[in-house]
Amino acid sequence: MRAKRLFGTEPWHRTLAIAFLAQLMAGLGFSLVFPFLPLYVQYLGIRTSGSVEFWSGIVFAVQAFTMMLSAPVWGSLADRYGRKLMVQRATFGGAVILLAMGFARSAEELAILRAIQGLITGTVTATIALVAAATPRKHSGFALGLLQVALWAGIAVGPVIGGVMADTVGFRATFILTSTLLFLAGVLVHFGIHEPPRTPQPTEARPSLLQSWREVLHLPGVLPTFVVRFLNNVSRMSVMPLLPLFVQSLMSNSNAVGTMTGLVSGIGSAMSTLSAVVLGRVGDKVGHKRVLVFAAILAAAGYVPQALVTSPWQLILLNGITGAAVGGILPALGALLAQYSPPGHEGAVYGLDASVGSAGRTVAPIVGSAIAMWFGIRATFVFAGAVFALAALLALRLPPPSEEMVEEEEGVEKEIEKATATLRPLAR
Repeated sequence: MRAKRLFGTEPWHRTLAIAFLAQLMAGLGFSLVFPFLPLYVQYLGIRTSGSVEFWSGIVFAVQAFTMMLSAPVWGSLADRYGRKLMVQRATFGGAVILLAMGFARSAEELAILRAIQGLITGTVTATIALVAAATPRKHSGFALGLLQVALWAGIAVGPVIGGVMADTVGFRATFILTSTLLFLAGVLVHFGIHEPPRTPQPTEARPSLLQSWREVLHLPGVLPTFVVRFLNNVSRMSVMPLLPLFVQSLMSNSNAVGTMTGLVSGIGSAMSTLSAVVLGRVGDKVGHKRVLVFAAILAAAGYVPQALVTSPWQLILLNGITGAAVGGILPALGALLAQYSPPGHEGAVYGLDASVGSAGRTVAPIVGSAIAMWFGIRATFVFAGAVFALAALLALRLPPPSEEMVEEEEGVEKEIEKATATLRPLAR
């Protein structure tokens, strides 16, 4: 009964419910290993040359770079061949590649596997595109906020479990568990979600990939939203590859670094979980642009003081504040893109969005590592706060969603309701 009250009984509610569970499992799986990649690099060792900090940055950046190249292609193919198929590709493909990472023998091999991961995965973007296409625009904030709840709930629990596993049974076991969770998520989507059959377009009427991307970039509001997405990812990911090493520098007992890093990441993700659905609903009422500006300012205010912490517990507290801010930023960006985009373009829009986000994640580890080498790790937190402040200023200039588009969709929904009411007596 509680599940029915939360998700409802409409067809898009079922899609949202299954996608919620799949996103939860994928988020849990990836977060088992993601925060500890620098420590895994340290564990594997380096066969060629370079420092642990350098290869940690490469391991993060190379996956983001290949995803930047592949995400727009997958997004446009989703509009043509189905979004459910793209979710299955990302989950089953991720299961195979993460299992292989558990048997890597060096940092160089791990970097190659991470590059392949960027080419074939992208579970978050694929799931968002699937749900955004199935959800009425006026409920997009709630639906995408709920997906963020699933994602951040998994990311909140995963680092704690992964940290304990890393300190007790080793890093490799976490990759095997991640692979299993991704495989189960793919099975759940395969059997649980029914995507309506797509009406095939005549070949001559079907736009090319470049044409569809050009159309998306000319939509009012889409391009500046992409810029804010880029800045958001640059801010967060400039710190992430260095976080385990920073926690290590704050602790006298190095045997529990994995567990403490998991707590730092987990608390931030837990706060994102709590704020995502709340701020998603608030955005549906007061406007997602306002929520985006507020959350970006809060993130800036939370990152800068982290440069001054002297213990892991202070870092946990401040990371909780920035986590709550990120929990509002992500669904707001997703909802704004849904409102700026006409139906039928969701795959292309969110594919390009993933590419822009991946571009930010490609640049961020390199920039963060350079700042850390020149000014120290603490300076990266100041940099992250400054970039979030810039994102807040740009968010203020975003245009309001098209009223015509909202009115058109509401009109379509009313027509569907009328048609259903007319046919219901005949069905009896």
